[in-house]
Amino acid sequence: MKERRAGLANMLFHLGDPESCILSSMARICRLLTTTLAVVTLSLIALRAADQTWVGEISDSACAMKHDSGAENVPTPPANECVANCIRGGSKYVIVASDKVFQIANQNAAGLADLAGSKVKITGELKGDTVTISKIEKAQ
Repeated sequence: MKERRAGLANMLFHLGDPESCILSSMARICRLLTTTLAVVTLSLIALRAADQTWVGEISDSACAMKHDSGAENVPTPPANECVANCIRGGSKYVIVASDKVFQIANQNAAGLADLAGSKVKITGELKGDTVTISKIEKAQ
């Protein structure tokens, strides 16, 4: 029995050096893994683009900043009708905010059709000139 304990002690403490303890090595590995995990997690958070918010008007890619009837001597319809007509004609939804036109990636975003032609507040992620909407609501 004493020999087994001595063998175990030799295994844990090679030549009596506490720094060579297997448990000490495992603790160092655990600290290293924890540090690595923390660095990777913080890096992923930094890489994820933060959502931004814009206030503007939902329009269509044909009219963008200026709605027009498209025919001579025909008055321009209200913005919501104009956008609906252009979307039926094959245009895509856009948002006009701060005198810029942003494409909308998710054309089927909830509330987009209902608020077309209206002033809205959208939250989403911008990549280039394209916004992926995560939230849309009527602006005050």
